[in-house]
Amino acid sequence: MNTEGQLAERDRSRGSEKEREGRSRSSHARAAEPSSAGRLPQWLTGGGRWRRGALLAAACAALVLLVSGFVLQPFLIPSGSMENTLRPGDRVLVNKLAYRFGDDPRRGDVVVFDGAGSFGEEEPSGNPVTGLLRKAAAAVGLAEPAESDYVKRVVGIGGDRVTCCDKRGRIEVNGRPVDEHYLHPGDSPSRVPFDIVVPEGRLWVMGDHRDASRDSRDYLGAPGGGTVPVDKVIGRAAWIAWPFGRWSGVPRTDAFAGVPAAPGAIPSDAPGGAHG
Repeated sequence: MNTEGQLAERDRSRGSEKEREGRSRSSHARAAEPSSAGRLPQWLTGGGRWRRGALLAAACAALVLLVSGFVLQPFLIPSGSMENTLRPGDRVLVNKLAYRFGDDPRRGDVVVFDGAGSFGEEEPSGNPVTGLLRKAAAAVGLAEPAESDYVKRVVGIGGDRVTCCDKRGRIEVNGRPVDEHYLHPGDSPSRVPFDIVVPEGRLWVMGDHRDASRDSRDYLGAPGGGTVPVDKVIGRAAWIAWPFGRWSGVPRTDAFAGVPAAPGAIPSDAPGGAHG
């Protein structure tokens, strides 16, 4: 009997069993490993967490800039020209859609506008990088607005005749005196007399703190006679968002409710009519 051959065959069978067992374990281990197709890139895991945070912050910043560019923009009030309605340091939210769908600024609206070309020289060119950073900071209310941006109250719209003043010191619009209860205490409606007919497509604007406001009165000799093109209006100041203690809507006024339409103007209740 060939015992050596039998032993060799048993040894080979044991080896085959061990090889099969090893291959089985190896295949199980590979099956347990996650597929590389389902794994996140290395830069997004582990040490890449800060990158995910940076991406999230960039996405949030892009969203804020997108909203402020087209819908609602924070605006830092830099001076006291609109006191007491708006105070220095207030951050107001400007509704940029207020006049985008056929509506026009109304008498009494508080608006933010670009005064370049009407309230002064065209905006000077500067360092483009600095200008971009400034615009980005101003877009989220962290920096003062551009020097050519103003916030004022609309007193006259296209076709209106605005004069100052009647015997009681009040401004008149289309012959009707206006009781401006929103004026800063102690201010007169104007210490400068004027009489102007607002051209169509333009606005006559004034600050609520008349004694501390540079407005249409100061630019009577400038192009447009101190008036501002409607298409330069950025939006209507709608809410005070900061500081917390002043959270509120920017109050609208009924001071102009009795002002008649300008001679030759389409009545406000007619299709496409102007708003008073």
